[in-house]
Amino acid sequence: MIFNRAIATLALLMAANVALAGGVMKGDAAAGEALVGSCAACHGADGNSLAPTFPKLAGLGERYLLKQMKDIRDGRRPVALMAGQVDNMTDQQLADIAAFYDAQDRTAGTTDPGLVKLGRKVYLAGIAERKVAACSGCHSPSGKGNGPGGYPALAGQHADYVAQQLEMFRLGYEDESGRTNGGDSKIMRTIAFGLSDLEIKAVASYVAGLQ
Repeated sequence: MIFNRAIATLALLMAANVALAGGVMKGDAAAGEALVGSCAACHGADGNSLAPTFPKLAGLGERYLLKQMKDIRDGRRPVALMAGQVDNMTDQQLADIAAFYDAQDRTAGTTDPGLVKLGRKVYLAGIAERKVAACSGCHSPSGKGNGPGGYPALAGQHADYVAQQLEMFRLGYEDESGRTNGGDSKIMRTIAFGLSDLEIKAVASYVAGLQ
């Protein structure tokens, strides 16, 4: 029953996010292209970073990316490597950058064949006994995410980066030194808290292989 209530809560939050999407600031991709010169060093010219610890921003989701950049700028998501990068940017400039990156095609990732079975199980079915909801409920079975709802695309994302973020969410469940900007409902922190190191590695590897 508890797990079912968690699923119902996820559904309600998704519906609410989609309903609010109409009020999100719209960006201009062409204007954003002129602003991303310094971003290319870590994230690639087209948002497809080559370093596995830097996220691919291409096709990530305009609404999600805008929120993350605002959270970084405003101190809600401390990221040492982003220090000073967006501090002086306006909401509109960040929206333009988000629009540019979301319009780019994401390159394919790779997966560890030995982790596919476990990763698929966690991603598509969750782990009911540990209150771990299926990732696919918000991020879609294909990993393409839910742009209007603000849920990022995971397909093709670097496995190392996904695992790193899940570990930070897990830490943030009880410790503010972890990642805590996933919302007041603590959905991501609750899910990550229920995952073992191996399950985190497996689900991260699984989504990296989705296309």
